[in-house]
Amino acid sequence: MLNKKQSVKAMCLCAICIALCVVLPMVFHGVGLGPIFLPMHIPVLLCGLICGWFYGALCGILGPILSSLLTGMPPAPVLMSMVPELCLYGLVGGLLVRTVQFKSVYANLYTALVGAMLAGRIVGGIAKALVLFSGGKPIVFSALVSGYFVTSWPGILIQLALIPSLVFMLMKARLIPEQFEGAAR
Repeated sequence: MLNKKQSVKAMCLCAICIALCVVLPMVFHGVGLGPIFLPMHIPVLLCGLICGWFYGALCGILGPILSSLLTGMPPAPVLMSMVPELCLYGLVGGLLVRTVQFKSVYANLYTALVGAMLAGRIVGGIAKALVLFSGGKPIVFSALVSGYFVTSWPGILIQLALIPSLVFMLMKARLIPEQFEGAAR
């Protein structure tokens, strides 16, 4: 349970992550690299890991919705599969980082990160299939797998390299909730 100071800090960090969900996609989509580098996924995964499951899920819901309302990205059909995917990223990442405890912080972070990424991708793929099915379009499993894993592999690698590094930088700067402080030393 977070104390009042930790709760305010988590809310502020969540708000920053939600803002990044709007700003980062504008930069990457502006040069045509959004679907490859997955810029909205980074702040949601980061929020779940450092703020917990509630704020991570909230960021995963509000981030893409606000981005869609303010910038038109993602468009409505994509938004319908992206919200459940990103919500699971934040939710599962936040749950796993606090429940799966190894002796290594790296192992904890990577277990939570990979678990969240897999859960989110699976739910996102199911949601996308339902959107396509309800629109009367044929569902091609290989196209779903290709879109969720093959096309976006650079973004997946960036997430695996960047997010733990960001968590450690925030730990050293003492900007994240106290449950991570002992790991930074």
